[in-house]
Amino acid sequence: MARHADTDEARTHWKRREDILTPIAKAWSTDMGVDVASQGVQIHGGMGFVEETGAAQFYRDARIAPIYEGTNGIQAMDLVGRKLSQDGGASARAIIAEMTATLKDMGGLYAGKPLERFAAGIEAVQDATLWLLDAKADAGRQADVLAAADAYLKLMGDVIGGWMLAKGALAAKAKLAAGDGEPAWLEGKIALYEIYAANVLGHCSSRLAAVGQGGALLQRMTKEALGAA
Repeated sequence: MARHADTDEARTHWKRREDILTPIAKAWSTDMGVDVASQGVQIHGGMGFVEETGAAQFYRDARIAPIYEGTNGIQAMDLVGRKLSQDGGASARAIIAEMTATLKDMGGLYAGKPLERFAAGIEAVQDATLWLLDAKADAGRQADVLAAADAYLKLMGDVIGGWMLAKGALAAKAKLAAGDGEPAWLEGKIALYEIYAANVLGHCSSRLAAVGQGGALLQRMTKEALGAA
């Protein structure tokens, strides 16, 4: 779309969407891959590191991914340092607006906690984005921006991940209504969002708290405070 959309305005919009999603896709996805591979080791119990299971090799392979692109911490710094503010936050606000529109469409599919958790996630992304844009505008708060980078990327990844699953669930609902596709597989798409909402979106408040902690708090943790000789 950044290359082939009909207008310059549309091409610019999609290029900026690409720019802001790139560090999230690189870092959030590869961190998630490591977590999943680690769970794969864990479920084998004491057999997890026995090579015959293959689980340990999957973990070793997955662990390489977060350092391929200069480490995921650098991706987070790129997100808050350049990509978020390249257009005054317009790209992030556009994503927030689209997620809010999807939330409204979900009313006929879910009720209660699955909706509430997505709504809270969107609100957390909005609050964190505004906080970071304000901090970036203040030359004296750059430590705050860097301290927030990792938590902000993870928050964005968690909520955008939920958004993608919600869109998949809505598409599955439409296919079920039309009698198109395998019902069990489509019902699984609807259930998958609910599982994600319960297990991932419920953590958005802690991500937001980490965004707003500020650099000064972390700088108090000197080697003396940590007991280093």
